[in-house]
Amino acid sequence: MHTETKEINESKQGESLILDSKKRNSKKLFLESYGCQMNFSDSEIVASILSENGYNTTNKMEEADLILVNTCSIREKAEQTVRKRLGEFNALKKNNPSMKVGVLGCMAERLKAKFLEEEKIVDLVVGPDAYRDLPNLLEEVEDGRNAINVILSKDETYADLSPVRLGGNGVTAFVTITRGCDNMCTFCVVPFTRGRERSRDPHSILEECKDLEQKGYKEITLLGQNVDSFLWYGGGMKKDFKKASEMQQATAVDFAQLLSMVAEAVPGMRIRFSTSNPQDMDEKVLRAMAKYNNICKYIHLPVQSGSTTVLDRMNRQHTREEYLSLIDKVYEIIPDCALSHDMIAGFCGETEEEHQDTLSLMEYVKYDFGFMFAYSDRPGTPAHKKMEDDVPEEIKKRRLTEIINLQQKHAAERMRAYVGKVHEVLIEGNSKRDENFWYGRISQNAVMVFPKTEGTKVGDFVMVKANDCTSATLLGEMA
Repeated sequence: MHTETKEINESKQGESLILDSKKRNSKKLFLESYGCQMNFSDSEIVASILSENGYNTTNKMEEADLILVNTCSIREKAEQTVRKRLGEFNALKKNNPSMKVGVLGCMAERLKAKFLEEEKIVDLVVGPDAYRDLPNLLEEVEDGRNAINVILSKDETYADLSPVRLGGNGVTAFVTITRGCDNMCTFCVVPFTRGRERSRDPHSILEECKDLEQKGYKEITLLGQNVDSFLWYGGGMKKDFKKASEMQQATAVDFAQLLSMVAEAVPGMRIRFSTSNPQDMDEKVLRAMAKYNNICKYIHLPVQSGSTTVLDRMNRQHTREEYLSLIDKVYEIIPDCALSHDMIAGFCGETEEEHQDTLSLMEYVKYDFGFMFAYSDRPGTPAHKKMEDDVPEEIKKRRLTEIINLQQKHAAERMRAYVGKVHEVLIEGNSKRDENFWYGRISQNAVMVFPKTEGTKVGDFVMVKANDCTSATLLGEMA
């Protein structure tokens, strides 16, 4: 049961990355990541840049020459965790004064120079578009200066960098297709920390997918703050498309086309994507999902609220009615599709009636799972500047509990509907509870646990019959 915000996997928070060592590298890097999948994906890019510049990774922070923390600004909790970690790194610096500490990512972008002044222990502040500048910034630091680069780029997509895959299970991988976001949702810091939206060259995406297939990966997730608005017309930002030449506009590639290109380029791999935005999701995307068997029947479709008036205050660019007609279209074109959501309880000015609209929308859709949280005011967002965070804490908590309880009820119903059927499962690893069982996911993203049989291994696609379920897991045996 997911009860957190935007694709944040709690079990991975604070994970440190380990790569194969290069003999010629003499320095040690300790790299820790927090936040959404984009951050973990960016850490792979950082690791590959630094591995070319003399650094091998370590998971022992006390032996590191350089400690980097890749940060998240979505929630205050994440920022507090990072501040606490910086305090711990500071203690290590007392024993090892030459150690350097840097902050990367969204929090770096949001707090910029404040970090160098406030934290005093930070030598380096690097925003999400400036990772190529790391070697230069490190030279600055070596010369005893504090270094900062938080300039958001109009065109940086890291398209030519092949990320070093870290940790992971060697079966599933993430491929970033867009960076930044143009949707100025009033509660969100992303456009201010990751910049305006730009798409990556489709050829580089296809090359990365084929490369992953050759390396034995079986599933890729195409990743972006808003994948549905992917648009490649030779480079440049999404908002400048209208200025492109006729030829560029005629040969542009949108998300539905990209999805089809990837599905055809790697027919033996499963394809997922995240995150979608309701106002940008095109019927052509749904048709591509229905046409290709290797595109998983699962869409993460954040709505944030079931009330049109709240959606308007959030600047969400769609109404309740438009969202529900999209849901109807999803179920019509892909009847067996699973859906998940993001939901915010207690946004600025939310009335009891608006909250009830959220519950009734959930009743209509019956999501498989969701990421739910109470609204927390983020400095730097339009809501923080222009609206009052006026829903009392105890009311937010009650509304959030009602949303979570309803979601758990729906999740259990959806799970039960998978029981009795045979599903294709991609084996991702051992079950956490019992190593005699495999763990994997069905196309609809539900987790299936089943006894191991001889000859099966991680990375295999197997047919498994679901015999029973808990609220979050299917229990089956191979068919």
